[in-house]
Amino acid sequence: MYIRQISRKNKDGSKITYVQLAHNTRDPQKGFAVAKVLYNFGRIEELDVTELKRLVKSISRFLAPQEVIEAQAALEFNEPDIKWKKCRSFGGIYLLSGLWMRLNFAGILSKRISQKQFKTPITQAIFAMIANRCLAPSSKLAVTEWVKRTVHIPGLADIDVQVLYRAMDFLLEYQEELEKEIYWTVADILNIEVDILFFDTTSTYFETDHETELKKRGYSKDKRRDLPQAIVGLAVTRDGIPVKHWVSK
Repeated sequence: MYIRQISRKNKDGSKITYVQLAHNTRDPQKGFAVAKVLYNFGRIEELDVTELKRLVKSISRFLAPQEVIEAQAALEFNEPDIKWKKCRSFGGIYLLSGLWMRLNFAGILSKRISQKQFKTPITQAIFAMIANRCLAPSSKLAVTEWVKRTVHIPGLADIDVQVLYRAMDFLLEYQEELEKEIYWTVADILNIEVDILFFDTTSTYFETDHETELKKRGYSKDKRRDLPQAIVGLAVTRDGIPVKHWVSK
């Protein structure tokens, strides 16, 4: 049993659409299933939504709670006077913003940001980059489109890529002290034990002609000894929680 829409064209070229409650039954003469109309709700532009709601409410007595919510939502969203303009994701942002506040990252950053005279939303830019890294890792330039079109970050309708670069410069300037304070905050809340640390390294390589302090030739796990290498190190607890990282030439 299902609700279907049937359209018919008039002689003048206009089209009329009807909404019907139907059920497929097998026709023994034709040898295949045909739709049998159980009830006709009338034209779609004259559809009595209240009548449909009563039907949904009656059927809902036999559904699980989650199925009831889905059925009611589908009914509301299919009302003729509702039109979607745009839709953005908020679930992941909501979860991450809760963790952001719980771990007091905004407070930790504000201590250093207050020492500067930024006229741009550096704290929000950092949160946007972290959220993007968690939900849909991409380049800094792509983050701007992600914020503008894909997700809803309260108080941040859009962000310029130059603001993201400025935020990265800020993090680099205060990297060591920020890492220490964030570590102790997280360690306290999560009761992290650091009696045993596991450490491992890997290497990556550059495909650029620009000079950088990290460029140095050496052993390459990627078998690219012809390119300058960078060594990346990571220390984690016995539970696999990262506590320190290194990048060196």
